[in-house]
Amino acid sequence: MTLDRRSFTLASLGTLGALALNPGLAAEPAMNRRIVLASRPQGKPTLDNFRLEKAAVPKAEDGQVLLQTQFLSLDPYMRGRMNAGKSYAAPVELDQVMVGGTVSRVVSSRHSGFAEGDLVSAYSGWQDYALSSGDELMKLDSRIPKPSYALGVLGMPGLTAYVGLLDIGQPKAGETVVLAASTGAVGSVVGQIAKLKGCRVVGIAGAREKCEYAVDVLGYDACVSHYDDDMAEQLAAACPDGIDVYFENVGGSSWEAVMPLLNNFARVPVCGLIAHYNQTELPPGPDRMSLLQGLILRRSIKMQGFIVGNYRHRFPDFVGDMTGWLAQGKIKYREDRVEGLENAPQAFLGLFSGNNFGKLVVQVN
Repeated sequence: MTLDRRSFTLASLGTLGALALNPGLAAEPAMNRRIVLASRPQGKPTLDNFRLEKAAVPKAEDGQVLLQTQFLSLDPYMRGRMNAGKSYAAPVELDQVMVGGTVSRVVSSRHSGFAEGDLVSAYSGWQDYALSSGDELMKLDSRIPKPSYALGVLGMPGLTAYVGLLDIGQPKAGETVVLAASTGAVGSVVGQIAKLKGCRVVGIAGAREKCEYAVDVLGYDACVSHYDDDMAEQLAAACPDGIDVYFENVGGSSWEAVMPLLNNFARVPVCGLIAHYNQTELPPGPDRMSLLQGLILRRSIKMQGFIVGNYRHRFPDFVGDMTGWLAQGKIKYREDRVEGLENAPQAFLGLFSGNNFGKLVVQVN
């Protein structure tokens, strides 16, 4: 049987009328999009390591809240969680949702501590919806200028910069502070705090545009590009009195250039090594461990790795200082925002090529 144009139109009108009387017929049940770890990368991750799935939205039970992700943070540490090896945190299991910090909205609550509409800092991962018992949630401070700032300058990256520099680096006025990835989520905060403490600040970045931003906007005294063949010579010229604090979150050629310039009693906080996250074996060449150990010994250098989760007790001090600096215009902050959960994997891969300019955040809903 076929329908002519008139009968089709009448049928369509009848359907529309039914939908008008029963709006619920038009709405499909909401689905939970989730990006899971499909396979473990060998070296640099690819899109094939991720899979987008759809599942039913879970329902909150007594003592739980249902969260809808508003913003998702993308950070280099997630690369380590894709490996099966032992680390400071458990790896993501295959076919499970990728981990990640989020700013989420409470859309359903059966928890006395949270109401529908509350904005919270959570760890819901790469998905639209998640259940929570509320234990790990933190309501957003009313002083936060924008909700997504809780994932950056007023969140984990900002706290990393704050405690790494002030608690471990302990900069003094007049000293020289050098930092790699100097316009990124962590580095940009490190450099600006160092300037507030009266230090000479020299950044290391990639693109020339980023170096110009570091000097012209963030207020650094100098910035060199690791793309330049003479980067080591440029860094030495920018640090005529040597380096007192080097905030390490990259490794690679940046560390090679910094190491000879470290002064006696220099401090080196280490929060990441993004240049090495995708390595599957040691790089070729001579073993230089004894050279590093000898340098640390002769110059009484303090080199300390740290995990920001061990500094939760510093969060109140951090928020108090950082909100004040932001309000006074003493800290500048830049986001690199990506639209859509489905674009998270590609954006994440770009972290390892320096594609982002500022804190990388995905707007999910």
